[in-house]
Amino acid sequence: MLRAPDLFRSSLVLATALLVSLSAGPLGAAEASPAAERAVIEKVVTDAYVDGVHNFRDPAAMRRGFHPSFEMLSLRDGKLARLTLDNWIEGMEARNLKEPPPKFSPDAPRETTAKFVAVEIAGTAATCKVEIWRGGKQLFTDFLALYQFADGWKIVGKTFYRHP
Repeated sequence: MLRAPDLFRSSLVLATALLVSLSAGPLGAAEASPAAERAVIEKVVTDAYVDGVHNFRDPAAMRRGFHPSFEMLSLRDGKLARLTLDNWIEGMEARNLKEPPPKFSPDAPRETTAKFVAVEIAGTAATCKVEIWRGGKQLFTDFLALYQFADGWKIVGKTFYRHP
């Protein structure tokens, strides 16, 4: 049988443990579930890449979801070419001056859509295989690499296949 001081101490320890577990998040989980992480990654890719690049040509959206050190690698005539985020955005801004992009609206129709074929996550690293579609035609199969930083998931690299 517990004495009053021991009972008080046990109750205090139990209450402290309960508060700590509740402050850690749902069910005391310190990390998001795989499904929740996948949803976050898909949102980053959709906002920064699908909408930021293809639908609205929005450099600010790209900068939010792409890491500043991002590089896209492409194979042209058997040779590897690199494109940095800054170079990609410069090209987009030049195009936007000639042909104004569609205005962003959450309700705006999306001409380009994405199908997430695979999302693989291991700790703070992830890859996405994404199909890019427009007008019923597949344009690209993209392979995106992401890392999770203190401010969230960022796209750090891209390789792709352009469908004929």
